[in-house]
Amino acid sequence: MPIIKILPHPEYCPEGVELRAAPGTSICEALLENGIQIEHACDMSCACTTCHVIVREGLQSLNAAEETEEDLLDRAWGLEPQSRLSCQAYLAQQDLVVQIPKYTINHARENH
Repeated sequence: MPIIKILPHPEYCPEGVELRAAPGTSICEALLENGIQIEHACDMSCACTTCHVIVREGLQSLNAAEETEEDLLDRAWGLEPQSRLSCQAYLAQQDLVVQIPKYTINHARENH
């Protein structure tokens, strides 16, 4: 199973963390299943950008972004060339290094 290394984030994982997840799992699902409560206001339906992450290593191993995801990413805070919506990025066999941006476009965090 691939390892996902989450870089330190002041709210979600101040020390950073490494976790394992099965291929075919979305990054968002892997985070949530391991106690990292990343925002996902649309319940992982590819309708918002609150689960935006930046894939620092391993981006090429993920499934290709579809047009809907790419259109939504244009609205994400801190967009970078390696940005993905974590609910749409599915693991393959390669390890990843992921950064959760400091902010989202949400003005108020939802309790999921």
